[in-house]
Amino acid sequence: MLITNIKCLVGVHPKEKLSLRGSEMANLPVLENAWLWLENGLIKDFGIMSEIPSSILHLTSSINAEGKFVFPSWCDSHTHIVFAAAREEEFVMKIEGKSYEEIAAAGGGILNSAKKLALATEDELFESASLRLNDMIKQGTGAVEIKSGYGLTVASELKMLRVIKRLRSSSPIPIKATFLAAHAYPKAYQNNHQGYINLIIEEMLPVIAAENLADYIDVFCEKGFFSVEETDEILFAAAKYGLKPKIHANQLSISGGVQIGVKHTAISVDHLEETDQAVLDSLANSNTIATLLPSCSFYLGIPFANARGLINANAIVALATDYNPGSTPSGNMNFVVSLGCIKLKMKPEEAINAATLNGAAAMVLSDQLGSIAIGKKANLFITSEMPSLAYLPYSFGQSQVETVILNGEIYNG
Repeated sequence: MLITNIKCLVGVHPKEKLSLRGSEMANLPVLENAWLWLENGLIKDFGIMSEIPSSILHLTSSINAEGKFVFPSWCDSHTHIVFAAAREEEFVMKIEGKSYEEIAAAGGGILNSAKKLALATEDELFESASLRLNDMIKQGTGAVEIKSGYGLTVASELKMLRVIKRLRSSSPIPIKATFLAAHAYPKAYQNNHQGYINLIIEEMLPVIAAENLADYIDVFCEKGFFSVEETDEILFAAAKYGLKPKIHANQLSISGGVQIGVKHTAISVDHLEETDQAVLDSLANSNTIATLLPSCSFYLGIPFANARGLINANAIVALATDYNPGSTPSGNMNFVVSLGCIKLKMKPEEAINAATLNGAAAMVLSDQLGSIAIGKKANLFITSEMPSLAYLPYSFGQSQVETVILNGEIYNG
């Protein structure tokens, strides 16, 4: 496939650049009036129209992208899209003024999803998650991480991870799987935390390793959920099976989750709505990525993460959706990028880099995805006609994604 007359080819980073930190994030290299050649599912070559080789002009599969932008696909590194049912009843409770903690205490929250998931079959979960995934792809997402965590029993957690494995084998985009049984304590273990931790370590982890069901381990390190000490124990146990950490940290309080994540060389620490100087210092120059989830803050009405402080501290910052039924019922990365600009005060270039190359890095996929480079996977999207780069985040709520290309072919899913 040949794409010609591209108004602006976005994210032309050197192939060896695998992530961007601090002031680097404001650098988003582009080519104007460009062409892009895709072959065998990969980016074969690109350049400016005045220098296009005559030898490729004969390619029959071509797209004229005059007036349009071409972006590398969004890389969504934090989702929970395998769930049994929506929780719109909690949406109404939230409108009535109930807090996240109050909703959980009333039987809502994670335990609500766990109860519904226990009753759903693997096929039902696969079908509903496939629909959500397809919707995300059509909005420009070309790689995704999916977590378990609504099971909270051996059978249900394994059921979720097996669904994710099925999605991985059937999906046109790369999927990474994260084991998140340490999402909440089930009712049977409310007063026996160690008993549930032992269940995770002794009964779940061995099966997950034997069946190759997860790439990562996650823990909700938060007041009222898993303490720093409990998180530490689970991460040490998971490391023996080769599971690297991705931590839910500092969503509701300064929890210590960031520091324990950095201690365990976590790939990312996610949420970070609550930060202090110690958090900024711990991530300064660290290879652990700060993954921010602004649509969660938007939906719950909680503080937005301190993106500017993190960038000024020379951290690596990514953006992701947190798509889940309780706190972020949306997988729209375009809206996340808009929120990154509007609420996190990120420049458009910073937000786009955070949602592409750094998002790919938060899934250890940036050698394949997240930028336009020869040899990378040809997952990208073509916009409608736009006046400028900033128009995409500016026009929040309106999709500018016109054509999705996955593995070098137009996606019509």
